[in-house]
Amino acid sequence: MHINYWQIFKQNRVGIYGLAILFAILIFALCGPVFSPYFPQNTTTLTLDPPSLQHWLGTNDVGQDIFTRLLSGARTSLAVAVGTALLSTLLAVLIGITAALAGGITDRILMRFTDALLTIPVIVVVIMIAAYVRPGVLNLIIILSCLGWPVGARVIRAQAMTLKERYHIYAARVFGGGMLYIMFRHIVPDLLPLLCVSFIQGARRAVFMEAGLAFLGVTNPDMISWGMMLRHALEYCYLDAYKWWLLPTGFALSVTILAFSFLGYSLEEMTDPRLRRREDA
Repeated sequence: MHINYWQIFKQNRVGIYGLAILFAILIFALCGPVFSPYFPQNTTTLTLDPPSLQHWLGTNDVGQDIFTRLLSGARTSLAVAVGTALLSTLLAVLIGITAALAGGITDRILMRFTDALLTIPVIVVVIMIAAYVRPGVLNLIIILSCLGWPVGARVIRAQAMTLKERYHIYAARVFGGGMLYIMFRHIVPDLLPLLCVSFIQGARRAVFMEAGLAFLGVTNPDMISWGMMLRHALEYCYLDAYKWWLLPTGFALSVTILAFSFLGYSLEEMTDPRLRRREDA
């Protein structure tokens, strides 16, 4: 039976709100120069200047326009979120489906390796690596992806174990279909709703992790991000500057994570029949 996922999604207001918020953040991030005439690195003599018509959110301790840096930080957060989510989801697909289709010793080795990574506190490992590497956007995406795929791989393997028993996949294997052919021609299309959920959850974790690492000061100090802005703003929390520097940045970060959570919850409800039945009841 064909399920109209889009129709189900449109009926979920939480998901619509999350998608609308993310779309608005994306527009502001991509069209930053349209909304602000300043460059994020430019400095002025107006240090810790309160909001005005010239600087909508005031300036920081070196006279940089906070609103401009807020838009630039949005680009950093979204780039890390999308890159990490794509790469970690791809790794989860390759490892999870390979384990399900291969079975036997391959399945046991891959799942024991996955279980070992699941027991490792990700934040501690990332901090240790980042303290030596001082990663920029690309390195941060690679680090977070290499440590963030195990949860998705477990879920994908469990679903692929069920899908591989279906008649059309069995027929494809009988007629000589290879593992990659079956994976991308039959298994992955059936897992698309689940992969969307995994992608959104991975993006949400990446935004939080990037901001947390920047706040702790273990990322590249030249990288403009919301976490780094929060770190610098706290140094002047005893001044009124926190009202236009700290609070807007924290609000933007919180709203972004909340939007990803709304969208992920709605997609999970859309793909899980048990949650849909509970909602209908």
